Amino acid sequence: MTTAGQPAGDPVTGRMVGPAVGSTAGPAAGPVAGTMVKCVAWDIDNTLLAGTFIESGARRPPADPDMAAVLAELTRRGIVHAIASRNPPAAAAYAAEVTGARFVAAECGWDRKSAAIGRILADLGIAADALAFVDDDPYERAEVSFALPDVLVLSPEDMTEALGWQAFSPAVVTAEASRRGELYLDRRRRQAAEREFGGSRDDFLRYSQTRVTIAPAGPGDVDRLQELSVRTHQFNTAGKGTTEAAFRAMIASPGQDVVTVRLRDRFGDDGIVGGCVTEQRENGHRSVRLLMMSCRAMGRGVIDALLAWLIRAAADDGARALDVPSVLNDRNVPLRLALAAAGFRAADPDAPEPHAGASGTGPAEAAALAGRPAAADPAGRADSAAGQRVVYRRALAGPLPALPGWITGPAEPRPDRPLPPEAETGPDRPLPPAGGVP
Repeated sequence: MTTAGQPAGDPVTGRMVGPAVGSTAGPAAGPVAGTMVKCVAWDIDNTLLAGTFIESGARRPPADPDMAAVLAELTRRGIVHAIASRNPPAAAAYAAEVTGARFVAAECGWDRKSAAIGRILADLGIAADALAFVDDDPYERAEVSFALPDVLVLSPEDMTEALGWQAFSPAVVTAEASRRGELYLDRRRRQAAEREFGGSRDDFLRYSQTRVTIAPAGPGDVDRLQELSVRTHQFNTAGKGTTEAAFRAMIASPGQDVVTVRLRDRFGDDGIVGGCVTEQRENGHRSVRLLMMSCRAMGRGVIDALLAWLIRAAADDGARALDVPSVLNDRNVPLRLALAAAGFRAADPDAPEPHAGASGTGPAEAAALAGRPAAADPAGRADSAAGQRVVYRRALAGPLPALPGWITGPAEPRPDRPLPPEAETGPDRPLPPAGGVP
């Protein structure tokens, strides 16, 4: 927390917190580093509205014109909106009507604001440092700052200035970004249908008509690849963004293969949700220089399908092993667990590859998967200190993973045999309506 008169920016991370209780001063400057904001959670009274909903009686307060303009501009930039308010649900519907904004989640009630925001984070599947919270009440801002220190907490007066901050200013707005609100509502429909579905996950993916398409990247994909490199954290081997110039150079390089991963199903078309860069090493190994995947693809079979395709493509190219160098951090544990499930094990990059089918997990592998430092090797090096890079390796001499029927790749065309009718159309049941505030 900050005190009145002190700068509100965190000197280490560049994150911002709201002014102290009783202070009317806003942040002195925007964040200078850190995660891009993906969602803004708004209070309603004296924030989205120029007045108080419950106390207004028959004459409802209008939208605050400044905040309505901020909502529209952030939506144009691909940032989605949610509501966290001490109000009845009708207030959220009214706020959506008068502001003209689409809210992908709404938490209305008389619980703590931090608890409401926690539910929004869980519902949308995003990290706390990717969300900003806007409230006119200094007490509410202080409570959220204390309970959720990674959330960017702001007053309404801050928001016009915040439009110029880096955290709210993506370098480019891609087609996927412009539809992000729609995609979150598609996600809600998908989750509702899955809760009602009685079969396995694979059965649901077939019922959903899931289609994963892996294809060579071209110049027109650079903007989206760069956006993914900045916005993805749970499934990102680099741990940092990659520039557009770097992607153009890799696409043009004859020694590197850059592919995009597209995802769609009966609920909607997610567009490009991932990408990877591979290259051949002199030791006969294929190496995945970069692998990244949107969190929207989690639980939909995409990362498993991509890893299976990479393994098979590397084997077809005659590689002895497939290496995936990855930075260790607290955020990409899901990626490392997916690598372990696909048969990858942490290895010294200069050591011989393990025998095919090796599945044991030694101290170094266990430490790398957990993201904690391993014991130093005889040369005195730490195998996997947090923040360093570890090479995950899979031998290719043994049986290769099967590809699911819903994946199409440049080296692995879809089987000619048609899918069973239920895989294309699903059971004869209606889809649930989209949830949330319209």
